[in-house]
Amino acid sequence: MEGALKLKEISYIHAEAYAAGELKHGTIALISEGVPVIAVATQSHVYSKVISNIREVKARGAYVILLSKDKDITDKSICDVHISLPQAPDEFAIFESVVICQLIAYYTSTGKGLNPDQPRNLAKSVTVE
Repeated sequence: MEGALKLKEISYIHAEAYAAGELKHGTIALISEGVPVIAVATQSHVYSKVISNIREVKARGAYVILLSKDKDITDKSICDVHISLPQAPDEFAIFESVVICQLIAYYTSTGKGLNPDQPRNLAKSVTVE
């Protein structure tokens, strides 16, 4: 959710965050050729289910960036880019993932020639009650 928020705030790209378990409840209908999907597969108890979902969006032509704790992906066809996260207990892996998602948003913003430190229409503090 943090990554989608940052993409919207500093690169002005519409982004939505969905739990992997919600993919088949309508979200899959939004996937078409070239749609970027950032998949986070860090929780060992649902890892195989997340990978299954990644295969489904990839089969529909999505451009998949996978964040996982795997050193290497044995099946290179499931993603276009794999970002390997350091090994950490499941409950702490989210912190590593958030930093990577924030960096993706930052580099997307600067790649578009935007200043991520001065997002438009956002107040950094509440000035009106």
